[in-house]
Amino acid sequence: MNDTSLKANFLSFTGRAKILHMTWFAFFVTFLVWFSHAPLLLAIQESMGLSDQQIKTLLILNVALTIPARIITGMLVDVYGPRKTYSAMLVATAGLCFFFAAATSFEALALARFLMGFVGAGFVIGIRMISEWYPAKQLGLAEGIYKGMGNVGSAVAAITLPTLAIMFGGEDGWRYATAVTGVIALLYSIVYYKSVSDTPVGSTYFKPNKSGGLEVTSKRDFFFYLIMNIPMYGALAVLTWKVSGLGLLSELSANIVYGLLVAIYLFQARQIYNVNREIFHTPVEPVLQYNFKQVAILSLAYAVTFGSELAVVSMLPLFFKDTFLIPMSLAGIFGACFAITDVLSCPSGGFISDKFGRKTSLVILLSGAAVGFFAMSQIGSDWPISLAVVVMVISSFFLGSAAGCVFAVVPLIKRRLTGQIAGMVGAYGNIGAVLFLTVFSLVSPSAFFMTIAGGIALAAITSMFLEEPKNTLAEVMPDGTIQLIEVH
Repeated sequence: MNDTSLKANFLSFTGRAKILHMTWFAFFVTFLVWFSHAPLLLAIQESMGLSDQQIKTLLILNVALTIPARIITGMLVDVYGPRKTYSAMLVATAGLCFFFAAATSFEALALARFLMGFVGAGFVIGIRMISEWYPAKQLGLAEGIYKGMGNVGSAVAAITLPTLAIMFGGEDGWRYATAVTGVIALLYSIVYYKSVSDTPVGSTYFKPNKSGGLEVTSKRDFFFYLIMNIPMYGALAVLTWKVSGLGLLSELSANIVYGLLVAIYLFQARQIYNVNREIFHTPVEPVLQYNFKQVAILSLAYAVTFGSELAVVSMLPLFFKDTFLIPMSLAGIFGACFAITDVLSCPSGGFISDKFGRKTSLVILLSGAAVGFFAMSQIGSDWPISLAVVVMVISSFFLGSAAGCVFAVVPLIKRRLTGQIAGMVGAYGNIGAVLFLTVFSLVSPSAFFMTIAGGIALAAITSMFLEEPKNTLAEVMPDGTIQLIEVH
């Protein structure tokens, strides 16, 4: 690839830039719908006569399915390609949105929010799409733009939907406001399907040899992979425990769910063995091998970055209100600054990773985030509020940049498995959120920030063992020849 073809014009709407913009908007729409209920919870509560416990349950259910959904979506995108998978995801997103808007009982609302967790997996699809279109030297920045712009969907929902609900008026205003986001998803599914292709003309879309689990390339990695799946089921068990703690699941029902989680894990382990049984008899050629350690390190890094971001965003407004005794509206603006920083931090992290190396960038950005959260743990009412906001924004920038850096590496591990790897790393982001939100419910804000700082510091140390992507990775062409893809 010559230097001219490497010149990026991210502001144009042709070629690969068009694919990037079409795809981040698809991600934006899924997040717009996924978080459409949060700013309308008060209206929903009044309209449906829900208790505070039921509202808390809706919030928990909204993220429960996202963990397994990201794994499943990763498999689907690797097999069927991002164009078909994202279009289908947008159609499903619209359908679930209409189901939620039409719900007339708490049970229907709860089921809709639980199923809506699948929408949170749309993020994984774009990671594979962008990696097909952008060369390695621009990939970090492109993935960062995709992630940063898509995340804005939740902020736009918070700003626009309450106004829409008021415009429609009446106690059903929230239904019309959420339904509008479903209409947007449905229309955009058609636009996306007609406007993009999985790869540039002449490029091969590499697919997994088998479906049902991630292919690994050594016996050690097989057992490592089985261990890495356990926290996913652990997070779902914690969510079950939280729902039962709200009195909405009996002890018997909770125990049945725990038993089902064990059974599903064992079934998945069997599927993973079926996919990888050949490695126990025939070693994989060295040129086709990849190290699963890379996936594990990135999963941990994303668990502490995206996981802590989701947890912190939900508690920051109340933290500022209680610490500095300011109006809730002002506290909400300060809290929103933490999430909005993503628009700059994710692309910045990707750009830094492209320029200064994947491993070094990730270690430094994680270290900066750890120091930032240690500083946040020291915030008290005696601090000037301006200094507290500055510390918060700097911490958020390092955190978002580190998350952007993670997905600058994910597509460079094994091209045909990019969706599944992104699915696993993405699922760990939600595992981190469950873990940190559980910690927050048990300790003070200061101890909560300190716990996050410790988790990020651990991820920074672990990232020192990350291997810088080699010059090329190998994939087998349909005719059996080996193609080398530049990743440096």
